[in-house]
Amino acid sequence: MTAPAPYRTPAPKPRAPRNRLARVAVAFAVGSALLAAAWLAAAHWRDLASHPAAVNQADEFGAPATSALPDLVSRRAAALAGLFSQQPKIMGMAVARRQDQAVAPSGYLNPLRAVSGLVLERIDEGVDFGGSGPVYALGDAVITNAGQNAGWPGGGWITYRLSDGPDAGLMVYLAEDVTPTVQAGQHVTAATVIANMWNGGDGIETGWAQATGVSAESELPEAGGIGGGGPFPTMVGLNFDQLLQVLGVPPAPNAGGPAYGVLPANYPARWS
Repeated sequence: MTAPAPYRTPAPKPRAPRNRLARVAVAFAVGSALLAAAWLAAAHWRDLASHPAAVNQADEFGAPATSALPDLVSRRAAALAGLFSQQPKIMGMAVARRQDQAVAPSGYLNPLRAVSGLVLERIDEGVDFGGSGPVYALGDAVITNAGQNAGWPGGGWITYRLSDGPDAGLMVYLAEDVTPTVQAGQHVTAATVIANMWNGGDGIETGWAQATGVSAESELPEAGGIGGGGPFPTMVGLNFDQLLQVLGVPPAPNAGGPAYGVLPANYPARWS
């Protein structure tokens, strides 16, 4: 029995969704109401200052009538007039778009949708997962490698070049505990099972491959030259995780951390 790789990270516990927009709306409404009330108070004190007779009796706020009240009214009116000389205005707000609202690329589907017991692990050169079951191609593509690669735990190695959609021309790899069900030169679609994943202790890794299909894109100088030793997550791995997210895969546990390396210009960003 193969011991689990030490770098594997457990899946994060699900957290109840938070209604951030609702909290922003409540805070904004309360702030607007307070601002409007302050403006009305300033107007009230200015009116009193301009009508001295009005200070001979308790005002509508319940202030007592005293000989010092006219001077007090004048001072308060002057101070408030400086702070609230204009009617309050509603300020515009910009709300950042949530990542889970990004639009999925046309023609691509979640390649892990049939994996049983999917375990979210980390982003490194690509994205790591545990579980078992069939793995599909992302979309229309041509298989370029389907066999073994001794440089990866588990040995499985499949690459394919996307032929359609926004990432057409880019190469994808699927590695480690997988058995290919396709062969080099085969045309596949998002409905094609390209490999079967098993629980072998290493899980799988999938991500952007080099144009030659030899290894992960992150290892090239153009992407920062980051190999299996890290530091992780790589920018290239994070970009692939973002693609999986818009296709319905939950984010990796380290998806929110700082990323290392460089994202080459030919890899489209999912969101800003």
